[in-house]
Amino acid sequence: MYKVFIDGREGTTGLRIFERLEKRDDIEITVLPEELRKDPGARREAINSSDAAFLCLPDAAAAESADMVKNGHVRIFDTSTAHRTAEGWAYGFPELSKEHMENIKNSQYVAVPGCHASGFIALVYPLVKAGILPKSAHLSCFSLTGYSGGGKKMIAQYEGENREELLRFPRQYGLTQNHKHLKEMRHVTELDSFPAFSPIVGDFYSGMCVTVPLFADDINGSIEDIRRVYSGLYSGDIVRYVENADEDGFIAAGTYAGRDSMEIAVFGNEDRIILNARYDNLGKGASGAAIECLNIAMGVSPEKGLEL
Repeated sequence: MYKVFIDGREGTTGLRIFERLEKRDDIEITVLPEELRKDPGARREAINSSDAAFLCLPDAAAAESADMVKNGHVRIFDTSTAHRTAEGWAYGFPELSKEHMENIKNSQYVAVPGCHASGFIALVYPLVKAGILPKSAHLSCFSLTGYSGGGKKMIAQYEGENREELLRFPRQYGLTQNHKHLKEMRHVTELDSFPAFSPIVGDFYSGMCVTVPLFADDINGSIEDIRRVYSGLYSGDIVRYVENADEDGFIAAGTYAGRDSMEIAVFGNEDRIILNARYDNLGKGASGAAIECLNIAMGVSPEKGLEL
C-alpha cells in the first residue's frame, strides 16, 4: 500500500486529489486530526513517514513544507507556484517529451504545472522544439477560466447569497502583466520574452480554454506543419490532438469540466492561425496533473484514477 499525505487537503486542489485517491485500493491517505492539520511538527511527521506528499498550499507554506523533508524516500508533488522554475525540481507535464517523463519518474521533487501555464506550454513548447516558433517570438495568450481557479475566496464571492451583480460578467485580470504563471510560461518554453497574457474569469465553476494566436509570417512552417507536430506528440488518453474540435464554429471553455484530460486543436487558415487547448483548470490544470505525476512515480498507468 502506497502511503500518501495531502498537505492542504481542505483547498480546492487538495480536495479533488483526495476525492480521486480515496477511491483507490492501492493508496492509503494520511489524514491529520483537525487540531493538528496546521501543526508544523505533525505535518513534518506526516510528510516524512509517507511515500508521497502533495503540497496544496500557498507558495510560502509550500516552500516551508518542502524544507521539512528529511529523507530521500518521500516523493514531493508541489501544486503551488513556488518550485516550477526551481533547480532540482522536475516539471510535471510528461506529455511534453520523453525527458519530462523520465524526470518525473526519477525525481524526488516534482512541480505540478499551473493551470493557465499548462495550456500555453502544451501549445508553444513543441513548436519551439520543432523550430516552427523561434525563441525570439513575441506571443500573446488569451485564457478563459472558471472561478474555482481563484480558490475558496473567489468561490465564495461567486456562490455567496449576496454576490455582486458584476460577477455575472466575464472579468479580465492580470492587467499589470505580472501574473504569477508568466515566469513558468517563459522558462519552460525557453522563449526569450514573456507573452502578453490576458486571463479572463467567467461565471462558471471550472473549465479552461487557452488560445495562442499566430501570424504565418512569424513562423517557420505552415498550419499543416503545426498539426503534424501536435498529432505526432499528443496521441494519448490524457492529452490528445483533435481535428475539427469546434462545436458549430464555437469553442466552449467548460467542455472538459470535471475531467482530467486536455484537448489540443488548431484553427484558422494559412495566414492567421489559432492554437487552442481545452481542459479543466482543476483537472489537467491542477489535481489531475498531480495524480498523473504520482502514478508515474509509482510505476502504474498514468491514467489510473483519473476521469478522462
